[in-house]
Amino acid sequence: MNAVAAAAPASSSRRRLDDPWLLSAPALALFACLLLVPLALTVVLSFQVFDHKTGVQAALTLSHYGAIATDDYYLGIFWRTFWISALVTLICVVIGAPEAYVLSRMRAPWRSILLLVVLAPLLVSVVVRAFGWSMLLGPQGIVNNAFRWLGLPAMRILYTEAAVVIALVHIMLPFMIIPVWTSLQKLDPGVEDAALSLRASPFTIVRRIIFPQVLPGILSGSLIVFGLSASAFAIPGLLGGRRLKMVATLVYDEYLHELNWPLGAALALTLLAANLIVMLSYNRVVERSYKKAMG
Repeated sequence: MNAVAAAAPASSSRRRLDDPWLLSAPALALFACLLLVPLALTVVLSFQVFDHKTGVQAALTLSHYGAIATDDYYLGIFWRTFWISALVTLICVVIGAPEAYVLSRMRAPWRSILLLVVLAPLLVSVVVRAFGWSMLLGPQGIVNNAFRWLGLPAMRILYTEAAVVIALVHIMLPFMIIPVWTSLQKLDPGVEDAALSLRASPFTIVRRIIFPQVLPGILSGSLIVFGLSASAFAIPGLLGGRRLKMVATLVYDEYLHELNWPLGAALALTLLAANLIVMLSYNRVVERSYKKAMG
C-alpha cells in the first residue's frame, strides 16, 4: 500500500510536468511579450487624441478611424496597396507555379542550381535590391538605354506603380515557388505516366492530377506573397518615391514626419485588419474550390 501511495503522487507530478500548457508556457510568454503586448499598446495608442501643439493626449477618440474610413486620400492609398498586392500575387502565381513544376521534374545537379537561383534574391538585402532596381529602371538605366539603342523613346518607369510591381515580384517570387515545389514533391511522376498511358490529354492531367496537388501550395504561397506585399515598406519607399505612397510608407510618415503616432497606429491596425479579412476570405474560397475539385 505504501508503495502504491508513493507511486501515485509521482505519476501525477509526472503528468503535470508533461502537460502541454506547461511545456509551451515559456514560448507563450515570449510570444505575449514580443507581439501581444506591443499590439495591445498600439491599439490603445490608436484611440488617443493628438494635438499638433501638445502632442498625444490621454483622452480617447474615434476620429482617426473616422478619417481613414471617410477621407478619399487614405482610401485611395489603401486601394493602391491592395490592388498592387493582388497583381503581384497573380504574377507570382503565373510565373512561380510553372517554375516550381519544372524544378520538381529536374534532376541533380540542375535542380540544386535552379533552386539556388530561386533562393538567391533572399540572400541580398531588400534595400540593396531596391537600389539595384532603381539603377536598372532609372532614366539612364539599362532598360531605357536598351530602348534608345532599339530606336524607341525612353520610358518613365522609376517612381511609378510599374516599378513597384516589378521589384515586388522579384522579391516575392521565392515565397511562391517554394510552397508549390514542396507540394509537388508529394506527387509521384508515375501517376502522370499512368494517365498518359490511359490516353488522358495534357489538360486532363493538369486539371485532375497536378492542379489538386499544387493548389495547397498556391494557397499558402499566395497568402504569404499578398501579406508581405501589402505591408512592404522598402520597395514602395525607394521605387515609388514621395508621391506614390502605400500604407506602410504612410504609417512611416505619420510616425516620423508628422509625429502623429495615434493616426499612424490607426493606419497600421486598419491595414492589419484588412489584411486578415482578405486573406481569411481568400483562404475560405480556395478551400471550398479545393474540396469541390477533390469531390
